[in-house]
Amino acid sequence: MPGKRHSAKMTALGPEVAALRFGCGFIRADFDKPLAVVETTAGDSHPGSVHLSALAAVAREGLLAAGVQPLDYRCTDICDGIAQGTPAMSLSLASRDVIAFAAEMHVAAAHADGAMFLSSCDKALPGHLLAAARLNLPTIVIPGGVMPATEGNHSLEFVGTLAAGVARGDEPPGELEYFKEVATPGCGCCAFLGTAATMQVMAEALGIAPPAAALIPAGDFALTRAVKNGATLLARALEKGISFGDIVDERALHNAFVVHAAMAGSTNALLHLMALAAELNLPFDLMAYNKIADRVPFLADVRPGGVHPTSLLWYAGGVPAVMEEVREFLELDALTITGNTVGKNLRDLALAGFFERNPRRLEIYGLGRDNVIRRRERPIAKRGAVKILTGNLAPAGAVMKAAGTSAKGRRFTGKARVFFDDREARDALNAGHVTAGTVLVLPFQGPRAAGMPEMFYLTEALASHPALSEEVALVTDGRFSGGSRGICVGHVAPEAAAGGPLAAVRDGDLIAIDAAAGTLKVVETSGGVTGARVEEALAKRLGEMAPYEAPRHPGLLGLYMKLAGPTERGARMEW
Repeated sequence: MPGKRHSAKMTALGPEVAALRFGCGFIRADFDKPLAVVETTAGDSHPGSVHLSALAAVAREGLLAAGVQPLDYRCTDICDGIAQGTPAMSLSLASRDVIAFAAEMHVAAAHADGAMFLSSCDKALPGHLLAAARLNLPTIVIPGGVMPATEGNHSLEFVGTLAAGVARGDEPPGELEYFKEVATPGCGCCAFLGTAATMQVMAEALGIAPPAAALIPAGDFALTRAVKNGATLLARALEKGISFGDIVDERALHNAFVVHAAMAGSTNALLHLMALAAELNLPFDLMAYNKIADRVPFLADVRPGGVHPTSLLWYAGGVPAVMEEVREFLELDALTITGNTVGKNLRDLALAGFFERNPRRLEIYGLGRDNVIRRRERPIAKRGAVKILTGNLAPAGAVMKAAGTSAKGRRFTGKARVFFDDREARDALNAGHVTAGTVLVLPFQGPRAAGMPEMFYLTEALASHPALSEEVALVTDGRFSGGSRGICVGHVAPEAAAGGPLAAVRDGDLIAIDAAAGTLKVVETSGGVTGARVEEALAKRLGEMAPYEAPRHPGLLGLYMKLAGPTERGARMEW
């Protein structure tokens, strides 16, 4: 009955509520309907958000047709690509929490009975997921799709490759200027499996986005249909009282880990999934991911770890096709936003001919489904391509993306060279002042020290270097872009600012990275200490250091740095 709905109860409590709703164009019949907020990150911030206002209008029409009264709210996100390489990148991770706070505030203060979240990119989707976890209402997430690839089947990260080549003197500046104009030929998230595309996939793998909703080409009417269908599904969830927590539970997070491992998703997604697990008090940690990834084959041959742009993934069958290949590892009885289980959704798609119909659209590219999503018996690798490392440099874990590195790169030993700024490291690399056998170490880049910025331009300068791409590694407590390649270990925990051993590394220390063994260690100090005594030497160095004092920043960055929790729990604000 309408009187039992939250929106109706709040309207009865506050006599001004109805008066103000009438001022927004309500009629009396609207108060008999369930109320849902359509929360977007629409704005001119980047191609992943610029089209969301149009999708919100579709959502509004769909909800009205389904008997639900919609309310439009928005808090636009920032673009990591625009912030990249500038001081604004330190605000990137903090923006996730701002989006979460704004969405929580909007839905709660609207007295909504449910919510539809529309977003496309890096911090928007995880911010919406965190808000949805706090609100625990009937909720649906509709990802905003992916942009097409550009000339030469390239995507945006190729601009970083060209920029590094120009800095080294290997590429003509004109080619870089040309690709700046054509690199993003349409709206949607970037056409590689970076954090944005990965988080679209994670929303679907969690079951809170509809089947086959992630990575739809943003210019395809299939995305409009997904929004309309999403309105119907939200109306049904409101009717049945299916809340976010009924769907996103331990089984859902397990499934997200499985799909992430099979697709070699962005390492940043693990940070966001850990934050979500912490928000929901679910017993998951990075080592739980490792146990799953060690069994799941790597199947998605898409950039940056593979060949094809992510814009082709949906044509190949998208997340459902990946799930079909790894179904033996999935919790098939997990509930989803359709009201059915994961297993039932996959059966329904098969009966509808989805797995045969969609791959036909690859024919124009001269490709078949198996070119983009490998069969389980013929994987790219037998285990997931992201590895959690531990050892005397990362007692609480670190993250390495093995996809895109050779067997040599997955087991690397080199001498440390410590930098405290990624630009200094990049300049040294481009100037030829970094030699083979070096491990670039960047401490004090974590959430408490610097807001945990990404270092895409440094990783791209390294990965695209013709002589050093497999001869130099990078270890940091900061983050990498989902488009990063090369021998990169990030999210080292505890971070240096919290007294983590990364703070004690000195030039000349010998560091061993072993993805197969899952270890990250100093194996010999610059003073010649080896074996079991290395840990004592690092502890002695830490004991001789003054407690770290983070730079003071006004406003958001200062607040985030003060309240950011540990990296291994997702670095969300805690108090």
